[in-house]
Amino acid sequence: MKAPPFLLPFIFFIFISFSFVFLFSISSSNGNSRSYTQSSRIPAPNPPQNFTFIIKVLTYNRLSSLVRCLNSLSRAHYDHGDKVHLHVFIDNFRKDSETRSADTDERLRISREILDFVDGFSWGFGEKLVHYRTSNAALQAQWIESWWPSSDHEFAFVVEDDLEFSPLYYRFLKAIILNYYYNSSNFSPFVYGASLQRPTLVPGKHGNKINLDGEDRILLYQLVGTWGQLLFPRPWKEFRLWYDVNKAKGVKPFLDGMVTNVWYKKMGEKIWTPWFIKFIHSHGYFNFYTNFLNKRALSTSHRDTGVNYRKTAGPDSSLIDEASVDSNFLELPPLSSLKWYDFCFKEIVRNRIIRSSKELHSLLQSTLKNNHIVLVSIYRTQEEIISNILCHFQRLNVRNYLLIGPSSSFLFDLARRGHPIIDASQFSDFTQLSMAQNHLDTSIEQMKENVVKAFAVKKSLELGYTTWLVDGYLLPLNEDSFFESYDFSVGRSSGLLFLQSSPSISKIWTNDFICNIASEVLSVKKHLASQDTPFLLAVDKLLSEQNIKLGTIDAKVLSPGGIATNTTSFLGKSKFISWSNKTEIDTIREQLKRIGFWVVDSDSSCIAVVCQKQ
Repeated sequence: MKAPPFLLPFIFFIFISFSFVFLFSISSSNGNSRSYTQSSRIPAPNPPQNFTFIIKVLTYNRLSSLVRCLNSLSRAHYDHGDKVHLHVFIDNFRKDSETRSADTDERLRISREILDFVDGFSWGFGEKLVHYRTSNAALQAQWIESWWPSSDHEFAFVVEDDLEFSPLYYRFLKAIILNYYYNSSNFSPFVYGASLQRPTLVPGKHGNKINLDGEDRILLYQLVGTWGQLLFPRPWKEFRLWYDVNKAKGVKPFLDGMVTNVWYKKMGEKIWTPWFIKFIHSHGYFNFYTNFLNKRALSTSHRDTGVNYRKTAGPDSSLIDEASVDSNFLELPPLSSLKWYDFCFKEIVRNRIIRSSKELHSLLQSTLKNNHIVLVSIYRTQEEIISNILCHFQRLNVRNYLLIGPSSSFLFDLARRGHPIIDASQFSDFTQLSMAQNHLDTSIEQMKENVVKAFAVKKSLELGYTTWLVDGYLLPLNEDSFFESYDFSVGRSSGLLFLQSSPSISKIWTNDFICNIASEVLSVKKHLASQDTPFLLAVDKLLSEQNIKLGTIDAKVLSPGGIATNTTSFLGKSKFISWSNKTEIDTIREQLKRIGFWVVDSDSSCIAVVCQKQ
């Protein structure tokens, strides 16, 4: 669309003005968005002269185990001047009317032996505190009630009594604290601590086998390790408060697809790990683990008879000693070089934030697999809805997707959790933007939205990807939803565009075509039906002018009036279900629940962990 000659000076003035505002917005907001992805605007704590390190030993009725555990802790190397406190929590036995008198006497005798040993145990590295319970608390209360941090500089190392430790364990944990908690360049508020046990368990069903070489001595893994777990204060406080809320509301820590469901169904409130794992899953937090060759570790569990083992299974690892490590043992790599793994032990590629065509090209070319991609526009979409869409993608094994949206803390949190995003607010490639600037009834953000979506389609087609562009107010219904028989299809009211990559479409979808889309959007808005999407209406019109025949994509539409009881008859053969972006969130949630397509919980977290078979 060419402007009349007498308007060119005015257009040039408008373009220069908008360009200045645009460039200023990039320089002023770019730093804020990047700082969020690195630290969520939560600074690393300033190190005090000495932090507080407290060992929390949990014991019940295994005296020999406790003796071995405390002796190994006392033989460890503690640096001169460091205060390491020892708190021993002794659980009491269960009392009921059916217990024989002889059994009660034996249990009392064991308790007294444990108390006598702990009272006489010498601990010269800090204070010793003994907490002897009056009734049986079980593991959940033993763990959860053992600590409430008194400051951001207090750390708890929680130990069950059948553990044994390397003499080097404390110096290693001290190095973790100094390098990853107090070093601002390595700090992440999304790390909750460090486990000394060897990583062997993958809790997600069909998860990957843990097969690590010796190159990555330290890694990050979501799973908590109860065989010697260091806890950072802030995440632990956050967990305790989250736990209180969910317990008070009667929520259960079920997480489908996880072995913890089996544990909880079997042992219920005796154990705490299902609660903590559900909290970690909803918040996207991670834990440091070590990886030493030949089944070596800084802690080992003797897996003595107790709650977790019906009979003693013996040590799971061999302990590292000073003779088996090199001189750089405590030289830890930067956080940016470490690998992060989820509950399926699948590596998470974090913070893929696209702000230029070069970055987009690199992502599409090297990261994404197969021959198709789904571009998801999350403009004007509630966060809860976006979370539900991503949980569906996980369930349907939709891996090749890219989210497009404006700068926001939520967008950057999605990137932190491993979802690739285009930060449209900061996307720098707008060389042809001036052609759309002769309209004064639009904002720069609206223009960015349309141009970036069209530009992402262009790049995808150039690289040979079959391309879907979808809005954030629809859901695919099955694994075949993103297979289309037509070469080009559009769903104007449902928010869907499908383009088969070909030389002909690539010749049409040029930078000039992108600018025409941006201009046409402004024109079609004046004649827009209530359910139509202006971007797709513009694309439909412009492609039709190029003699491109477009098929139609139908989606079943949610209506405020409700859904038929028979879900199959309601959905029919539809591949998608959609709704108006003006529909109330409560209505969307309720209707999707009724047909089994609302798959997030009250934390907007997936109700299941889905590990796809490799």
